[in-house]
Amino acid sequence: MTGIAFLRKFRSIEEQANRLGFQITASKHFTREYDAVALKPLKDDSLPVYSRDAELFVGSIEELEVWLRGLEWARQYDRMLFGKNHDKKRERLEQNFRNETLACILRR
Repeated sequence: MTGIAFLRKFRSIEEQANRLGFQITASKHFTREYDAVALKPLKDDSLPVYSRDAELFVGSIEELEVWLRGLEWARQYDRMLFGKNHDKKRERLEQNFRNETLACILRR
């Protein structure tokens, strides 16, 4: 795929990644025979259990598209099973984890 079609596809994948809380970057820790892309948390507080520079995914654009589609499907499935408030509950639990981690650091 070349030209404007690739650019449109990449931008739509980038928008989907941002919507899910990730940013697309070049892979620092893993190289292949082609240019690998990586996903990192979009904000410092996006994911409570990962290092902020951790690469959560590394692979090609096509592999990234499939991975994001699977993640989006899993989140939609969770919403279907647990209701509309599931996202708020998950966010609250993640914030509780961040608070506990901060408390442990401050106690040291």
